[in-house]
Amino acid sequence: MKDNNSPINSIKLWKSIATIAAVFSCVICILIVANYFQISKKVPVDVKIINTLVERLNQNPTDDALRAEVREFDLLARKAYFTNQWQIRTGGYLLLISVIILIIALQILESYKKKIPAVIPKGDEKYLMSQQKARMWIYSGGAFIVLLSLLFAYLSHQKMEEKFNPSDKNIAIENNVKTDKNISVTDNVKPVDSANSYADRTATLEATKGSLFRSSEMKKHFSSFRGPGGNGVAYCKNVPTRWDGASKKNILWKTAIPVKGFNSPILWGDNVFLSGANATKQQVYCFNRNNGKLIWTVDVKGIKGSPAKAPIVTDDTGLAAPSLCSDGKGVYAIFGTGDIIAIDMSGKTLWSKNLGVPDNHYGHASSLYVYDDKLIVQYDQKKSQEILALSTLTGEKVWRTDRNVKVSWSSPIIVNTGSRDEIMLLSDPIAASYDPNTGKELWNIECVNGEIGTSLCYANGLVFALNEYAKLVAIDIKGKPKILWEDNEYLSDVPSPVATDKYLFVVTSYGVVVCYDARAGKILWKNDFGGNIYASPIIVENKLYVIDRKGVMHIMKAGGTFELISEPKLGEESVCTPAFADGRIYIRAGNNLYCIGEK
Repeated sequence: MKDNNSPINSIKLWKSIATIAAVFSCVICILIVANYFQISKKVPVDVKIINTLVERLNQNPTDDALRAEVREFDLLARKAYFTNQWQIRTGGYLLLISVIILIIALQILESYKKKIPAVIPKGDEKYLMSQQKARMWIYSGGAFIVLLSLLFAYLSHQKMEEKFNPSDKNIAIENNVKTDKNISVTDNVKPVDSANSYADRTATLEATKGSLFRSSEMKKHFSSFRGPGGNGVAYCKNVPTRWDGASKKNILWKTAIPVKGFNSPILWGDNVFLSGANATKQQVYCFNRNNGKLIWTVDVKGIKGSPAKAPIVTDDTGLAAPSLCSDGKGVYAIFGTGDIIAIDMSGKTLWSKNLGVPDNHYGHASSLYVYDDKLIVQYDQKKSQEILALSTLTGEKVWRTDRNVKVSWSSPIIVNTGSRDEIMLLSDPIAASYDPNTGKELWNIECVNGEIGTSLCYANGLVFALNEYAKLVAIDIKGKPKILWEDNEYLSDVPSPVATDKYLFVVTSYGVVVCYDARAGKILWKNDFGGNIYASPIIVENKLYVIDRKGVMHIMKAGGTFELISEPKLGEESVCTPAFADGRIYIRAGNNLYCIGEK
């Protein structure tokens, strides 16, 4: 009777498995290398074509056929990008699996061969040695080919990033950025536990009881970019819906801003705060929000560690892109040089320092936020990535957490999830949350990629993240964070999303506003307003306010059906997110600050 389990038959079986795995690995390696050279030569959709079409559309914005063509090319480009990334990842996984199978098969073969005496041909005493050398060369060659293929897979990913990322990001206008790690602050930071502790999620942090951030006082003011906590919601009433810049209807006042900047106005009490900067000066301004009078100007200069020459940044970022923040005791500003300053409400400098010149290719744009007595700074640069908390009283570092991410232009948000306060950040490739008191990472989840200019938003246990040429994801953070749903049809590289308990609103840079069912991910309505939008949407009094680059404010119901309320025109270009107070709207447009309210 034939013994199918004999060592000879087993050797034949595992030799066949090893051969198939080796051949399959070689095929995958060849495909990966061929994919790299194909991408280097030509990509499925050239982004330059899209940019050319967009330029034509800007010259003729009423051409609906051209607009549809731009959308089709843009969607095709995204699909090509996603397909290529899937191919690279799948190829890498298949290569890894086949190599593992090959190694296992070879190891089993070796074990079987040890059970069978080797037969050395007569007159060839060097037979075994030559066999061992042959195996060594085969193993070394195979390992070299696999490593070379993985290198080409990485280079293919980088090549696709370069070819599908637009050269003109404009994202810094949205107040989102990073910096270098050459921090001139003493490094008295608590060590950070990088492990995610989901058990901590249900525990209420005693330290946050009575937190200023959670108090009703913060909701009375529009004290940071995108409102309290940066979540895109304003808590005020009687906000106007009709005005006209040409006739000055409901334009209460207009004031010139001394130096250009792209940061958005913030409010505390009767004060409006802005900053401006160029290659020779950096300034912080305080305006009276009732009459527009410039109350004081602080020149930010003479700071130890500040660069003698301003860094080179893009024109649409500038050196004053990040929005300021305030806690009623002071106002805090940061510039593209890495200079950061605290000023009291009367215009007296409390402290200042330099955090290191931002190391990124557009300029620093991440806005500041206050949590109790801590100033939160997102500083994700090319060479170093971190989030840190500085004392609002002294500027000394309270804590710092290193982050394993890429350069980002996104701003943090600070929210209360029902059990605790969390600082949430978005950078390639993760959304992550941190304890505002210690800097400890609470959770992270891989969800997006590319050059991140948008910020997160939060509502009812869901965190929403998106980026152009990537995807939109809804993250359920009740329990262990998980991706609830995702979409890639309508994305943004500048405006950040905003949400209510039921609805998510996405505003694209090319002028489409989309409403999703927040939990199901279903599109409920969409509307194309036909103009570029860089400002983030704000929800106030159940209305969604969206201002486009031409200065037209699109006001609609923040609900599940599209209902346009009005479209008042300011008459001057605006790329900054408006600030809201009871009965007033404050808009930075061109080189002016406008106040809008019922006359």
